Amino acid sequence: MSLNYKEIETLGALKKAGYQSKSIKDELRENLRERIKSGAETFTGVWGYEDSVIPELERAILSRHNINLLGLRGQAKTRLARLMVNLLDDYIPIVEGSEINDDPLAPMSRYAKELIAEKGDDTPIDWLPKSERFYEKLATPDVTVADLIGDVDPIKAANLKLSYADDRVIHFGMIPRANRCIFVINELPDLQARIQVSLFNILEEGDIQIRGFKLRLPLDIQFVFTANPEDYTNRGSIVTPLKDRIGSQILTHYPDDIETARRITEQEANLDQRQSDAVYVPDLAKDLLEQISFEARNSEYVDAKSGVSARTSITAFENLLSTAERRALLTGAETTMVRLSDFLGVIPAITGKIELVYEGEQEGADAVAEILIDEAVKSLFPEFSPKINKLQRKDVETPYDELLHWFFQGEGFELLDDFTDEEYKRALDGIPPLNQVIETYQPNFPKEDVYFLKELLLWGLVSHKKLNKHRFSEGYQFKDLYSSFLKDI
Repeated sequence: MSLNYKEIETLGALKKAGYQSKSIKDELRENLRERIKSGAETFTGVWGYEDSVIPELERAILSRHNINLLGLRGQAKTRLARLMVNLLDDYIPIVEGSEINDDPLAPMSRYAKELIAEKGDDTPIDWLPKSERFYEKLATPDVTVADLIGDVDPIKAANLKLSYADDRVIHFGMIPRANRCIFVINELPDLQARIQVSLFNILEEGDIQIRGFKLRLPLDIQFVFTANPEDYTNRGSIVTPLKDRIGSQILTHYPDDIETARRITEQEANLDQRQSDAVYVPDLAKDLLEQISFEARNSEYVDAKSGVSARTSITAFENLLSTAERRALLTGAETTMVRLSDFLGVIPAITGKIELVYEGEQEGADAVAEILIDEAVKSLFPEFSPKINKLQRKDVETPYDELLHWFFQGEGFELLDDFTDEEYKRALDGIPPLNQVIETYQPNFPKEDVYFLKELLLWGLVSHKKLNKHRFSEGYQFKDLYSSFLKDI
């Protein structure tokens, strides 16, 4: 129904317009039905859930369920909840001045009932936009029943000269004030069990009790909870009766492939436009960055139960561009390109995002981050050059023999951090066998990305223990694997 909100200012005008009340769950359901029928996207900007989480979430909304999104950190649980606002009507009418968004056609609070009884069809109404119909609360151990449900307000009682027996002394908490809205409780297991118990009646019967006042308030709320499976054992749990009252529990997950992970990172990264314009990032560098998170999720050093957030790749991407940008500023260059050696700059973003097991703690966070980068290189290496087998005969020729021989005959090869782009390219072009490997196996590789590929092949040979890589204060040095032993003889 199309209504002119500016013209409808009283209850009488609302009735005359033929407005009909509906619950928020019906509102979400009807708008979702229209979107699905029209083929419109329901949850914009959430990638990788098209065939898993989103269909389950749509089914839960169509079923008018309260929802629990269960998954590890960094899996867009809160984002999904916030996007549900887009399924609400643009505006809904409320009794002007109501604390709990009273429906003018079905008032609940004493204030709204008395106002309508006094003014009738002249009762003033307001229009609440959908952007203001979202409430969010992070569950922490210090949350109280008074915060969520409400309490008696002695200051109100004194100011209005009311006794504590008068229900007008009640101060409503967040949940009643979220009437006809979406209410999200993040990290539900962190909520103390006795506080979770206070939600039972609200979810099922709709009535609440505040300090002895039994209020029959049929609150109209779409609840969305988020929880981390780790919390069930480490910090708390969702009490069984509360889980029983939550209609649908939906499991979220991390991206299944690098392409999806890249879309998420590029969408969420907070970049300065000048940074984006000045720094060119090869596609291979973006793939390598995402591969680091995939390696972390399977690493023996990282606690798999804690998860590796999508924010790991996002902050690492920001650090990667900042590393290249800083080099450009130091060398006076207007533009530059990301190098594999720039990945040293993403280590702080990795160490702050992963939880290590005992073996990882023994290695150290920085060392684990470097291992993850090396493992990511090792995983991508076979996609761009011939695979290196763990076991092979000594007399069998390999595509890398000339390249390894070049390092064996020489004194090594250095890539300094402060090389200009010209110096960087000249240094890599100065390895003829490396150029030959690229020409043979990747002849059509994009020219602007080929130098990153060259560096990747060198790092790949190091990860397969064919070359030796050494980090020193000014950059990286690549040498023959046995050169250090020969010098000692």
